[in-house]
Amino acid sequence: MELNKAILATITTNSTKVMPGSPIFVCETKDEMDKVAANLEAILDGISHALSDEIYIIVRH
Repeated sequence: MELNKAILATITTNSTKVMPGSPIFVCETKDEMDKVAANLEAILDGISHALSDEIYIIVRH
């Protein structure tokens, strides 16, 4: 099975602003969020996109 054009993960510092649908990683600081996003990009073979200062998503195009 191959996933195309999917949100693989959500990384946030504010869990009240995200909805279930992909794995959600809640971080304490923006620095932690940046590190988690960078690691998940490599692990999931995806690309990180900042939706706001509090939310990143990892997607596969």
